[in-house]
Amino acid sequence: MLTDLTVIWALLLALSVFIYVVLDGFDLGIGILYPLFPKKKDRDLLMNAVAPVWDGNETWLVLGGGGLMAAFPLAYAVLLPALYPPIIIMLLALVFRGVAFEFRWRASSAFTRRAWDASFFWGSLLAALMQGITLGALLQGIRVEGRAYAGGWWDWLTPFTLLTGVAVACGYALLGTCYLNWKIEGDIQTRVRHLARRLGVATMAFIVAVSLATPFLAGEYYLRWFTWPSMLVAAPVPILLGLIALGFARSLFAQGRDWLPFLLALAMFALCFLGLGLSIWPNVIPPSITIWDAASPHSSQVFMLWGAGIMLPIILGYTAYAYYVFRGKLDPEEGYH
Repeated sequence: MLTDLTVIWALLLALSVFIYVVLDGFDLGIGILYPLFPKKKDRDLLMNAVAPVWDGNETWLVLGGGGLMAAFPLAYAVLLPALYPPIIIMLLALVFRGVAFEFRWRASSAFTRRAWDASFFWGSLLAALMQGITLGALLQGIRVEGRAYAGGWWDWLTPFTLLTGVAVACGYALLGTCYLNWKIEGDIQTRVRHLARRLGVATMAFIVAVSLATPFLAGEYYLRWFTWPSMLVAAPVPILLGLIALGFARSLFAQGRDWLPFLLALAMFALCFLGLGLSIWPNVIPPSITIWDAASPHSSQVFMLWGAGIMLPIILGYTAYAYYVFRGKLDPEEGYH
């Protein structure tokens, strides 16, 4: 029974992290795009595109972190010491970015508004980079001895983690352009579509680079992706990713279905997330700690599952309702502040 609950909790946390990535991903991506739109009117429009939903998107990050601590306490105790620098930078960046959302609209001068604009951009970029670096550090493996982190302060900083950091930031920027294409119209939408085409090519290049590098990080990864018969399970992922990428490229030239590029970009992220899961399963901390090694006691998992069963539908419901209320194209002459 513990095994079944452990798998359920692993899937719930994976779902929470994925929802956070896709929801806050386009949110951070819009911040990363900020310097490319220097006019105040354009920046107001970009910020208004996410103003009603950005804070709700952060809920899933809290849920993922809190769920990891409660359901897999050993993993939490090992990951935090290994990743303190990028996690602290990410959280500080999210704080400055969140403050900029509110204070930019109350800026009394052009200088203070530019300062908050810079805070919004750098907060978005650093948060995205640190999330990608954290992913890379997890993939490359964390040294553990005696159920404790045994590595150094800078183990998280390697060429591979820098690659994954830039890749995630580029992917978030792509999500941002696709969401803006869905929400805005006119000349700025045309500019966003051009950006989406370039970022789509760059994101696919990064996906290929990370995918080629990952199997050589550990022998287990290589065996799962390039040996028979396990490759039968993994092979559909890159094939589907390639097909969706082609559909995504075509959708950016089609008219009348502005939601389609965003949907296909989310599908690409979902396949990348699935590929990550196929690589590390059943480890929660590669290469040595499985989800069963890190799981909390059975009674704790049962108690938390009742809470999750009540709260998750509520969170999903109000998130869906918020997006429903603020559906449709934005009016450049109106805002939420």
